[in-house]
Amino acid sequence: MSETIVIRSATLDDGTRSDILIRDGVVAELAPSISSAGATTISADGLLALPGLVDLHTHLREPGFEQSETVLTGSRAAAIGGFTAVHAMANTSPVADNAGVVEQVQSLGETAGYVTVRPVGAVTLGLEGRALSEIGAMAGSRARVRVFSDDGRCVSDALLMRRALEYVATFGGVIAQHSQEPRLTENAQMNEGTLSGQLGLAGWPAVAEEAIIARDVLLAEHVGARLHVCHLSTAGAVEVVRWAKARGIDVTAEVTPHHLLLTEQLASGYDSRYKVNPPLRRDEDVAAVRAGLADGTIDIVATDHAPHPVEAKDCEWEAAAFGMVGLESALSVVQASVVDTGMLDWADVARVFSRVPARIGGLAGYDRGIAVGAPAELTLYDPAASRLFGLDSLRGKGINSPYLSTRLPGRVITTIHGGYPTVLDGELVDVTTVAEHSGAQHG
Repeated sequence: MSETIVIRSATLDDGTRSDILIRDGVVAELAPSISSAGATTISADGLLALPGLVDLHTHLREPGFEQSETVLTGSRAAAIGGFTAVHAMANTSPVADNAGVVEQVQSLGETAGYVTVRPVGAVTLGLEGRALSEIGAMAGSRARVRVFSDDGRCVSDALLMRRALEYVATFGGVIAQHSQEPRLTENAQMNEGTLSGQLGLAGWPAVAEEAIIARDVLLAEHVGARLHVCHLSTAGAVEVVRWAKARGIDVTAEVTPHHLLLTEQLASGYDSRYKVNPPLRRDEDVAAVRAGLADGTIDIVATDHAPHPVEAKDCEWEAAAFGMVGLESALSVVQASVVDTGMLDWADVARVFSRVPARIGGLAGYDRGIAVGAPAELTLYDPAASRLFGLDSLRGKGINSPYLSTRLPGRVITTIHGGYPTVLDGELVDVTTVAEHSGAQHG
């Protein structure tokens, strides 16, 4: 029998206070005061109730790179960060370019039980950019893949990108493009500009991102397909997406928490924790992506959680791997960058970090938020808390966080997935034990 939970005195994202009754994995009632005999009670006095966060861009590394992360460890990191669903990128080994691998990833997520894990399928075979992957087979598999991406690599061949867009348009899928013109970024190490010259690091020009986005929105318009822009990072890219939307092109875009907060100046110390793809940009770019998120040009926030073994980051800058972990810190960084600065309110956060990514990714019901009849996927968050973010804040394998030893606002107190707590009082719950006692199927 499913657990019945009453959450007391939660503040919803619209500012109203309510009790929340959860029964049989769904939100059964919202009311100022709810009584339910035998229910488990969770106090949410002073806490914000947000729809469970949905990440459209997570690297879980399994299969093949389990030394960096596994579906289980990444799911735990997601839950402690307030996420109830993540989309697992395809750059695994073997690559998720066929039905067998995406079904394996989905099964691993179901076994882990902490979040819904939705596999992202590769656009091209082996991520090699030469031939389309088994898109139809993945879409028709038990995993029902709807998002396809070669993230980590750009689909730079215009004809291949056109064919991919045409293919996914037949079943309502979306191509999520890693916008990086490879010829303009060979050996690039950081944002191109005065600072890269001073540091002696090969520059990564903004136009390498903007040119691909411009090409792809036109291709999407030409074939009538959906395009999603991954980890947008430049002021010029915001303008291209704004132009495309004004033209009526079916394009969505994401920004990472780190591109909302951090700038290229952090590369000055050659600390490889700040080496990421796309690179940290100028102050002007950070201001532009914040404004783009606030005015709706950028649709969502996505983490691009990218764990690596210690040895891949604890080395000289030019040899270090690109990427940062971000699941455990994401909501705090969004609060610091756009909520505490007055650019977004909590209803906006629920939109860009839950409902809209759920809609883009095709997660049925998740886009309804906290509503009667909706899946019981929610996060209780204390925005008034403050914490020193350290190694003890991380629950995945990766420790390559740019926020170590940084004081961050806010703290996830409780995460509920599938009607059951995965996090209580800021600590992970053993969901295997929960499942054994309840017969629940998480994810």
